[in-house]
Amino acid sequence: MNQPAIDPTFYRTAADAAAAPPEKLAYVAAFDRAADKPDAMCVVDVDAGSDTYGRVVGWTEVPGLGNELHHFGWNACSSALKHEGHDMAGLARRYLIVPGLRSSSLNVLDTGPDPRHPTVARVVDAADLAAKAGYSRPHTLHCGPDGVFLTCLGGADGSDGPGGIALLDHGTFDVLRQWETDRGPQYFAYDAWWHLGRNTLISSEWGTPSMLEDGLVPELLLANEYGHALHFWDLATGEHQQRVDLGAQHQMPLELRPSHDPEATWGFVGVVISTADLSASVWRWHREDGDWAVDKVITIPAVPADPDRLPPALKPFGAVPPLVTDIDLSVDDNFLYVSCWGTGELKQFDVRDPAHPTETASVHLGGIVGRAAHPAAPTESLSGGPQMVEISRDGERVYVTNSLYGAWDDQFYPDGVGAWMALMHTDPRGGMTVDERFFPHDGDFRGLRAHQVRLQGGDASSDSYCYR
Repeated sequence: MNQPAIDPTFYRTAADAAAAPPEKLAYVAAFDRAADKPDAMCVVDVDAGSDTYGRVVGWTEVPGLGNELHHFGWNACSSALKHEGHDMAGLARRYLIVPGLRSSSLNVLDTGPDPRHPTVARVVDAADLAAKAGYSRPHTLHCGPDGVFLTCLGGADGSDGPGGIALLDHGTFDVLRQWETDRGPQYFAYDAWWHLGRNTLISSEWGTPSMLEDGLVPELLLANEYGHALHFWDLATGEHQQRVDLGAQHQMPLELRPSHDPEATWGFVGVVISTADLSASVWRWHREDGDWAVDKVITIPAVPADPDRLPPALKPFGAVPPLVTDIDLSVDDNFLYVSCWGTGELKQFDVRDPAHPTETASVHLGGIVGRAAHPAAPTESLSGGPQMVEISRDGERVYVTNSLYGAWDDQFYPDGVGAWMALMHTDPRGGMTVDERFFPHDGDFRGLRAHQVRLQGGDASSDSYCYR
């Protein structure tokens, strides 16, 4: 009996992923803050040899209004090879599962028939997520070896929490269950990822829906009420094993980026802000004496600024916090990219020694005060800043978009955040340059705000690799 063919984008190793053909399309989630128009999945041509390079070439609206499309991902990826030998018939990197952060519904988009024009294959409604997993406000998802892991910020039936992880079926997209079997002290949720070779899942913390949906709450921030810990779990059983507190002043450890080496036991997490000095930071987790330890390895200070140029939330401080809202690790584990949404900067760090990162380059675009222009439009000051970051599998291209979350956009960029996407080309020795030909912005997104990017065939934050 013939064995089913395995999707060629299920890469056995990180090196295989980097050597595969480059992406030709990028998928960008875009949303209407006013909820007057449907949110959409935008398809951008990223083939430098194409006549439509840097342009939106596909547009798929999702049902309903006010979804606020946020983080999304593939139904299946390289982690499926962790249990190679089971029935993989029909399993492929084909469907994008796209949560609505405000609606709590999940839109499943089929990219198979025409990758430039995905179609809505299914909608999983909020009631189903609540009934079967006990969660709401789906935020981040990763395709894992046993299903799709979907982190959620809120509880069911309008409750504020606890947040946690729902498990979805790879192929049917059915909500299977709540993943945790013993959550221990964990209450806040944000991201979750793993070390497949070490049977360990890591989760991070933001806050409950009421702490987020109307913007950053200064009283809660200054009282250190947002999340400030990482949690380590048994990946196979869903049991909580260890909590590591970063210190209450280190508010909001968000994006998790584990090493792509399946035998490694380290990774990075970005921390949005310190209430001690408005700095941002990046921390490294690793094994130490049989337990998990987390150490700060990068500190990015706030930048003094004239209070008259600051939004109301920052005037009392006379400074612009970097606001590290996303980080991304190249597939070869050599470079870490850190978005400083507040100051409008994308930083590149050499992390070949992960305990001692070295800054190798930076690019300025937008910023609360700086408003640095894109070289394609040098007379136009940009609003927003590098926010979501995605890296091509070969590490040669870094894509950024500029919207964080509707209410937070309005709070920190009250005169409007706009919509734009940019591309940086990298040097393998360190360094970045902005692509002057690539600048989808404003009208290209039809009045919607651009958020997360996924790349055709996978990217640096899509896959977990099972072999060395």
